[in-house]
Amino acid sequence: SGIKIPFFAFFAHDSGIRCKEAPKNMLIAMGAAAFLCVALGVYPKPLYDILPFPVSYAPYTVPHVVNMLQLLLWSALAFVFLKRTGLYPPELKSVNLDLDWFYRKFLKELGKEFAEFGSRVHLRFMTRMERRMKWFIAGVFRHHGPEGILARTWPTGSTVLWVAVLLSLYLLIYFL
Repeated sequence: SGIKIPFFAFFAHDSGIRCKEAPKNMLIAMGAAAFLCVALGVYPKPLYDILPFPVSYAPYTVPHVVNMLQLLLWSALAFVFLKRTGLYPPELKSVNLDLDWFYRKFLKELGKEFAEFGSRVHLRFMTRMERRMKWFIAGVFRHHGPEGILARTWPTGSTVLWVAVLLSLYLLIYFL
């Protein structure tokens, strides 16, 4: 795949598919990802430091680099050999619909249905809450409004009685 993908991306025949340039936020994200890939490839110590166990792996030793270059060169040689001799399978003109169909089409429709259902539920909930708040405000106004029982002037004797009752309750709770 590491040989095949760049070959077909840069040297295969033009399929005629034209697409517009990616938006700026996608270009910035791709640039950041490419920078991180190169940076971690050149200096992998920050990646090794966040692993749960200590790592003593050195990727840039001579045997390791030579082995990887041998793998890369032999796979390139095998690909070129298969391509030149005609043993490589021909390209098939097709359009691949991968897993992205699931979230592009199906989940989009499911999201629309969920949003419609959610808006109906939200509307019913808000209507009920509005009715309950009106009822609550009317009750508060009935007791605390200008004509309510709590808006009247209380005699001093009843106020002292309530203070004594509350203090007695407080002492009872404290000593239990």
